[in-house]
This record gives sequence, structure tokens and C-alpha cells, in this order.
Amino acid sequence: MSRREPREREFTEFFGSHALGLRRTAYLVVRDWHLAEDLTQQAMAKLYAAWGRTRPDTRLAYARRIVVNECLSHLRRHRPESAVEAVPDLPSPSAGDHPLDLGAVLALLPARQRAIVALRFLDDLSVEEVGRLLGVADGTVKSQTSRALDTLRRHLPDLAEELR
Repeated sequence: MSRREPREREFTEFFGSHALGLRRTAYLVVRDWHLAEDLTQQAMAKLYAAWGRTRPDTRLAYARRIVVNECLSHLRRHRPESAVEAVPDLPSPSAGDHPLDLGAVLALLPARQRAIVALRFLDDLSVEEVGRLLGVADGTVKSQTSRALDTLRRHLPDLAEELR
């Protein structure tokens, strides 16, 4: 058996166990499932190249970091189109009959805040873990989380009321 076979088996098992969660995190950052899939695949290719230099106990954190960095780099290189308040050719909904649209409100957050929200609340990472993963201070994670939650509460008052 060659040295490559156990490596490929380990990587295949890791990918099978974690790819969907990593893709979900990528989606929350980039807001596009197909792009999230592509960026997750790119991140996994980078992880595979570095596989021999990673430790089993830190691989998931390293994979998350690669995925988030891929997403943020992509968004820096390809600025999203600016959103408008309402599509001009559709009637505006009345104030009382709009459903809660968390996805639309998440799109209002800057990419780094979306990444922090995804890592903190979707992946259930601590402030310290998110700070290490993104290479920022714990205080930055806390302030960006606070700003993101303020934005969510402001744009989703119905959701804020339900959470009380």
C-alpha cells in the first residue's frame, strides 16, 4: 500500500463528513449556493494540497478558515451588484403582508459580518475560535457580531419580537 492511499482515504472521509457544513457556511457569506459549492471545492483542493502538513485535531478549523478566506477573497474581487429597495417593475408589498425574509436581511450585512454570524451561530464557534479563524482580535468579533445583530433586529422587527 502506498503512502498516498491512507491520505486519500482520510481526506475522502473528512470531505464526506464536513463538506455540507462548510458549503452552508460559504453560502451564508456569499449568498449563492452554486458559488458556495465552487468556493468550497476550491478550499477543499487547497486543504488536500496541505493535508500532510495538517494535524487531525485542527483540520476542521483549518478547512473553515480556508473556506471563509476563499469567500471573502471572492467577494473582494467580484463586488456584488448594489441592492435596490424594491424591484421597479413589481408592486411594493404593503407593510403588514411581507413574510420574514432572513436571507434578504443577511444580504444587507457586509461579507465579514456574515462570515462572523455564520461561524458564531451556525457553526457554534466561540468568540476566540472565530477570532483565530479570521485572524482578528476577539473585540473585533464581538463588535462585528453586535453590529450584525443590530442590523438584523432593525430590519426584522417581527423576528426580534418573536425572539423575546
